[in-house]
Amino acid sequence: MTEVNTLDETLTIPTQLIEAQKLPTLILGGGFTGLFTALHLSHQHYQTPIILIDQSSRFIFKPLLYEFLSGEMKTKYICPRYDTLLHQSGIEFIQDTIQSIDLQQRQVQLASGLHYNYGKLVLSLGSVAAYFDVEGAEEYTLPFRTTEDAVALAKQLRNCLQRATQTPKPQKQALLTVAIVGAGCTGIELAATLADLLPNWYAALGSNVADIRVVVIQQGKEILKGISDSLRQTAQTALRERKVPVEVLLETEAIAVRRNTVVLKRNNQIEQLSAATIIWATGSEIDPLISTLSIPEASHDKQGRLKLTNNLQLLDFPEVFAGGDCTVMEQPLPATAQVAYQQGATIAHNLQALAESHSLLPVEIGLRENLIKLGLDESVADLFDSDRVKGHLRHLIR
Repeated sequence: MTEVNTLDETLTIPTQLIEAQKLPTLILGGGFTGLFTALHLSHQHYQTPIILIDQSSRFIFKPLLYEFLSGEMKTKYICPRYDTLLHQSGIEFIQDTIQSIDLQQRQVQLASGLHYNYGKLVLSLGSVAAYFDVEGAEEYTLPFRTTEDAVALAKQLRNCLQRATQTPKPQKQALLTVAIVGAGCTGIELAATLADLLPNWYAALGSNVADIRVVVIQQGKEILKGISDSLRQTAQTALRERKVPVEVLLETEAIAVRRNTVVLKRNNQIEQLSAATIIWATGSEIDPLISTLSIPEASHDKQGRLKLTNNLQLLDFPEVFAGGDCTVMEQPLPATAQVAYQQGATIAHNLQALAESHSLLPVEIGLRENLIKLGLDESVADLFDSDRVKGHLRHLIR
């Protein structure tokens, strides 16, 4: 214990509390929650050292990953380097892989062998692709979550188009077929983009763009679950009006994936779809590190996400804040960028409040318009839950 003299009295403060105040605030994960927490803390002139740790050297603005694939926007706007974003912010950035998190000892171990003790911790670890035990899905499909994924997909697609120009017609259809498993925002936006982009690439090779197929496979009865009916209808029309119409297979389950083949269950019948490019765009699960945390079972939900207080603190560890895809609130929120960066602002405010012995604020999330990309230079949005704006104007606003 340490005694601190004031004008009125002597306060006895636990030594471990003083030591914790000297330790840095660690932010694990540089997604929307983590990055915006760090930037807000910097703008607030937070006096505690801040360390942001991410395995990548670049922040990925995922809503614009389609523009990265198509080349519609410059790379620097979609995946800027962390050292550029954090220049002169006072925030230390470490590119490394997080190996373990010990909440009891307040220590984070990195793959490089470095380890850090912290006074405050922010968990912004996001999510990873979920394959739901579908045979062959992880081995034979391409994800679309990072710039590396986009580069790999573009390379695969261009290779298929080139090979198709030198392949006899009976065998080349699979090379010209793209199957996308999942009809959420990622699947639909990607399908619409490719249905405009691939004809451009194939026409440049002097070939017939009508041979290209883009097929979306959706287990449910509708696309874009959770989106307004008016926006869904607009999206369905837009998919039909692309340079090559997008085919949508509803109530169709992908039960297995093999090389160049998706095995489907449709109308209680087993079918096979031949496609040289198969993209997995259905579902996600928490980062595996979250499941290793030593916290009570009741502090997770059924999906393993972390339950939080209204102040975005862990139930059992008030020095730990969290946000983004790895968390869940009493009132469920969509796993979107707009939610994550608003959580980051609240976490930063509450960290500053703790440092200054002020009251913490509950998070308040304002859900704004839904923005969906529906092809090259075209987007659609719900404005104020009612008005729809689409086309090139919406694309520019997006």
